[in-house]
Amino acid sequence: MDAMRLVDHLPAAEESDDADVVLDAFITWAEGEGLSLYPAQEDALLELVAGSNVILATPTGSGKSLVASGAQFAALARGERSYYTAPIKALVSEKFFALVDQFGPENVGMMTGDATVNGDAPIIAATAEILANKALREGSDAEVGLVVMDEFHFYSEPDRGWAWEVPLLELPHAQFLLMSATLGDTARFETDLTRRTGRETTLVASTERPVPLVHEYVTSPVHETVEELLATGQAPVYIVHFSQAAAIERAQALSSINMTSKTEKAQIAEELGDFRFSTGFGKTLSRLVRMGVGVHHAGMLPRYRRLVERLTQKGLLKVVCGTDTLGVGINVPIRTVLFSGLSKYDGTRQRHLHVREFQQIAGRAGRAGYDTVGRVVVQAPEHEVENAKMVRKAGDDPKKLRKIQRKKPPEGFVNYSDRTHDKLTTGQPEALLSRMRVSHSMVLNLVARRGDARAAVRSIVTDSHAPESEQERMLGDAESIFDTLVEGGVIEELSGPDADGRTVRLTVDLQEDFALNQPLAPFAVAALEVLDRESDTYALDVVSIFEAILENPRPIINAQRHAARGEAVAEMKAEGLEYEERMELLEEIEHPQPLRDLLEVAYDAYRGGHPWVADHELKPKSVAREMWEKSMTFGEYVSLYQLARSEGLVLRYLSDVYRTLRHSVPDSYATDEIDDITDWLGEVVRQTDSSLLDEWEALAAGEGGEVDVVIAHHDAADAAPPPVTANERAFRVLVRNALFRRVEQMALRRWIDLGEMDGAAGWTAEVWREAIEDYFAEYDSLGTGSDARGPAMLVVDTDPGSTPDGRGASDDSTPDGRGASDGSTPDGRGASEASDRDPRPRLWHVRQILDDPEGDHDWCIFATVHLDASDEAGEAVVQITDVRPMTG
Repeated sequence: MDAMRLVDHLPAAEESDDADVVLDAFITWAEGEGLSLYPAQEDALLELVAGSNVILATPTGSGKSLVASGAQFAALARGERSYYTAPIKALVSEKFFALVDQFGPENVGMMTGDATVNGDAPIIAATAEILANKALREGSDAEVGLVVMDEFHFYSEPDRGWAWEVPLLELPHAQFLLMSATLGDTARFETDLTRRTGRETTLVASTERPVPLVHEYVTSPVHETVEELLATGQAPVYIVHFSQAAAIERAQALSSINMTSKTEKAQIAEELGDFRFSTGFGKTLSRLVRMGVGVHHAGMLPRYRRLVERLTQKGLLKVVCGTDTLGVGINVPIRTVLFSGLSKYDGTRQRHLHVREFQQIAGRAGRAGYDTVGRVVVQAPEHEVENAKMVRKAGDDPKKLRKIQRKKPPEGFVNYSDRTHDKLTTGQPEALLSRMRVSHSMVLNLVARRGDARAAVRSIVTDSHAPESEQERMLGDAESIFDTLVEGGVIEELSGPDADGRTVRLTVDLQEDFALNQPLAPFAVAALEVLDRESDTYALDVVSIFEAILENPRPIINAQRHAARGEAVAEMKAEGLEYEERMELLEEIEHPQPLRDLLEVAYDAYRGGHPWVADHELKPKSVAREMWEKSMTFGEYVSLYQLARSEGLVLRYLSDVYRTLRHSVPDSYATDEIDDITDWLGEVVRQTDSSLLDEWEALAAGEGGEVDVVIAHHDAADAAPPPVTANERAFRVLVRNALFRRVEQMALRRWIDLGEMDGAAGWTAEVWREAIEDYFAEYDSLGTGSDARGPAMLVVDTDPGSTPDGRGASDDSTPDGRGASDGSTPDGRGASEASDRDPRPRLWHVRQILDDPEGDHDWCIFATVHLDASDEAGEAVVQITDVRPMTG
């Protein structure tokens, strides 16, 4: 309730500088919320309200967020602006809504690089890069009174750690609160922060957890371990795996254990309600959760992850099999963490877990307010489990014990033991390493602010925590960057310092979010100039340009490359090429990269005048384009490349393409076909999982400060997507694609594939074979080019009273397929007739005109589109009724 908001407890203006008054006001609020401060929380808050920097190194679940709220409360009382940074956008969003609840929507904003909401608010939740770029551009002039850095151990991340270090170097007037459960030795940061800010810096460290942990190393098989944990009331159990495939395999293997009673199964079914599980992984997840087993990893659709979190929070899932993303603060309540192993492949090599990694994950066990103890269990390697089993079987018999042939670790396996477990449990987290780097973006941001940019670069490099040898390398990089920027005309040397102390100045304007969101977007817009607007492939070429500036979705790229090489191997074998020659040629085969040569030439030319783009690699690819060209649904595309484990990543990529097209294609380059592709892509994403687009659109709507728009989305996060038929333009494209998919298969005479698509409706492979033979008896080919798939080739009759074969229909659709001239609505009832009380079926009757080589256009595929079934499925549900000439 509003009366309990933290902001309502702010002291009067005349008392806002009194640390005791501020602290008492905060404690009064906390007690009103039923919260009693732990000693470490009290110590940290005392230091913070007194103006000191604080490094808070306490275990997970020890209330670091409450300390952050107290720090922000004190900063707001002093009239200072505070920033709360987190490593991933999901955590930033989660914190934003929590802060809104505490401080009110008028006082809280969010910045993620995608959008800014209420950006002038006194309290900002942001990604680390947002604050780092602000620090670079504004330096000591930045209006930042307090910086709260959550998950500060990300300072040591190779690619992103610079964003955690830069604010420490460039914001000397700010107060800092650095928080993590696994910081290791912080002496360097304590001394450094005090020197830079002139404030005392206090380490508040504790190993005491509100919910203590019990550690155990077991040599029983996994299913026995799980059964024992369930039998002794240790659920929910989160089983940690180091690959998504392993997590899913484990979940399926454990589904044979009877984890839930009939009553619990009924509760799960009731909670699921009419939740839509799509094809692919959705069917697997539906079966698993009904048995009390969840799966949780980054490759899942967001709505599936939220479902697993919700069911677990309600105590309905006993086991969740997931990946080590658990260490980044995901919202799954856990009593027991079960490690499936202590070694992992990190993308480069197989290695033991680091102490920090292990303790971050282990720290998620035990829920304050629910559990009196958290349990961490480590599963011994399989060979050790087998050895232990043989020892138990031998009992106390010395002869049997001597005869045991102990199994050894498999070749290449990084072995671990109970001693490894002990070291990880009791060890100190590894020292945090500087990951400072110099880039074009950094230099340009420093040039944009007052003062001598070269001196600023030199200062930030030599004052960083990087070793001296690395500093020398960075200074060399900086000089090279300055030279290229001068040569490219992006900056110019001044004969002497100007009024602001600058010795170089920018000759171009940089956008506020420079280098944050799609930094190559300006290049993509410039590259549109080289396209031929009269080309049949113009619209798809526009898509390819924007796909080339997005990050590669690696699982998709790998699957495309694997498929391309598989096809090439088959062809080379048919040609009789020897194995060695085949292997050599295969190395040259890559994933589809439309316009690669053209884009590389354009990129090289553009880089001459915009040298900073060298920080970002051009990555031509074809994912959204391929889906369109093959007229595939999301499920069909996932199935084609066997991407069920990564469908969340596929969807995020498609949503990025959609947002980029919506945001970046200038009106002067837009066409109806580009609009069709964009609308189609948006509907594919929305119907698969609406949360990704809804969140973005809510953020975009709230950019003017309308936080209530974003909050409304958050409150309805799990709402079903709108009916797929509601967006008529996008739905017509979905219908057109569904029909054209049949045209393509028909042109290739693949009646077996067509039978698989339409057999349930009576159009078996044999029926399709006869129809195809009849067509090719009259014509020797069937077109599948851009003309063949255009809107003019699909005629839609939205009158449900007409006959499916098109013979008795009034057929008042316009030939371009844009709809009946009577103003009927997408439900096919007519504008004056649409009503929930109308008993008539919601149907469209359509015919796909075939592009024969003579241009007669007399042959058609006739079909009925079932609108209610389409809304339920989230895609066009099309039933073939005939294939014949119009006069047949």
